[in-house]
Amino acid sequence: MKLQLWRNATLLLNIDGISILIDPMLGKKGSLGKFPMTDNELLNPLLDLPFNQEELVKKLQTIDAVAITHLHPDHWDTTAIELIDKKTTILCPPAISDQVEKQGFQNVITINENVLWNNIDISITKGQHGTGEIGDKMGTVNGFVFKKDSHSVYIVGDSIWYDDIAKEIDKHQPQYIIVAGGAATFSIGDPIIMTSEDIIKVCEYAPEAKIWVTHLEAVSHCKEDRNFIQENIDKGGYNHQCFIPKDGEEIHLSFD
Repeated sequence: MKLQLWRNATLLLNIDGISILIDPMLGKKGSLGKFPMTDNELLNPLLDLPFNQEELVKKLQTIDAVAITHLHPDHWDTTAIELIDKKTTILCPPAISDQVEKQGFQNVITINENVLWNNIDISITKGQHGTGEIGDKMGTVNGFVFKKDSHSVYIVGDSIWYDDIAKEIDKHQPQYIIVAGGAATFSIGDPIIMTSEDIIKVCEYAPEAKIWVTHLEAVSHCKEDRNFIQENIDKGGYNHQCFIPKDGEEIHLSFD
């Protein structure tokens, strides 16, 4: 397996030559505009993809499927809807499948619990996108576990740490866990994705897994950057287990 971080939550997962693009936000810097309730005037995304438009088009021609955790624009933007071939296989939870079909995609696979696709076992997982009223407004979010043979990768998606994340880890026993860090927070309410403290809780709960932190430095409501999170990982002594990829970085997932 190989995993490449493009930007924010956008990941390219390759399993035995099958390429799955996860949560594509493909627009140029600033294309999403200002996010509501952020107390700043920054335009999202805050930076461009780590490759040019020509390279992006070439990369999209090689993907076999797109997996979408939820429809917030930093995970599924209008540029992705425009650029991705409408015949591409879309893997998604039932909460969003009808809307994706209405956007013109002809091969939507709705995953209620799990499916076997191209000999890859794909499961939907639960998530909690914040707490209280803000958490309710953020709506339903999900994640994915991708398994091939005895190898598994858990894409947590936009979620804070809470009991069901622990239950998903117990159920699937992933060797790799990809979390959304950055402590994104609106002008009211608590963080809607993982803080450094949450990330360390994942490390503590799954000491045998490797943890990779994404969703960093690309959208305006994130409060913790790579340096801040790395400092906390180092302080806790988890730098042998928890890693922060750079945009464009490709990771070869070892299962020794």
